[in-house]
Amino acid sequence: MTELTPVARIGLLLLRPGMLVIAAPAFGSGFAPAPVRIGITLLLALTLVPVVALPETINPAAIVVIAIREVVIGLAIALSVRIVIAGAEMAGHLAGFSLGFSYATLVDPLSGARNSTLTAFYALTALLFFLSIDGHHEMLRALATSYQALPVGIGGLSGDLAGLVARILGLVFIVGAQLAAPVVLVLVVTEVALGVMARSMPSLNLMVTAAPVRLIVGLIALTATLPLLPAAIKSAVMPALELAARVAAVFR
Repeated sequence: MTELTPVARIGLLLLRPGMLVIAAPAFGSGFAPAPVRIGITLLLALTLVPVVALPETINPAAIVVIAIREVVIGLAIALSVRIVIAGAEMAGHLAGFSLGFSYATLVDPLSGARNSTLTAFYALTALLFFLSIDGHHEMLRALATSYQALPVGIGGLSGDLAGLVARILGLVFIVGAQLAAPVVLVLVVTEVALGVMARSMPSLNLMVTAAPVRLIVGLIALTATLPLLPAAIKSAVMPALELAARVAAVFR
């Protein structure tokens, strides 16, 4: 057994909040400048020093295992906001495909992928609502609580990780369907109406007129459903935090 130096103790304490800052969009994720992310990580670690119990001595061969465990737990906590943002992105994909916005794509700063304009809009809106309901405070509480339930040290796997991953994917689909359903349903009704018009009035050139009608109706439906987004996102935050906590608890 080797006694941990103060630098090594701080290094272990940096891993869990560091992964939270790197992976959670609420704390900058990949699009914030590196000095900002480093500063937030150091601030969180220094705040946790008085309340987190760190081992005085440790087996040198176990340091790598402990470091990997800390990284995985931090990533698991960051899943909470990732689930909500992924659900919003899925809603943007569904609504954007129905509106025809999938033809034009741009680079989404939250994910780094090429997403449609509506997908980026839904993701950024979900992130703003997440911050407005103090979701980032709940994540910080979950981080502090995790050190009590999962203290720094060597752990093991316990629980059904595959089942939790399936539930996470299911929650992403549920959030995306809830956010996109009004727009998609309105556009389905619009398509049916346009189809009936095309059958009853063949002289109408719907190849030209249908696209503007679909776009206008879809944007009106999108505008009308925007006030419903905060409630849908708020209802998804606590289940997402619960799932993230259960994933972290697997690595006891």
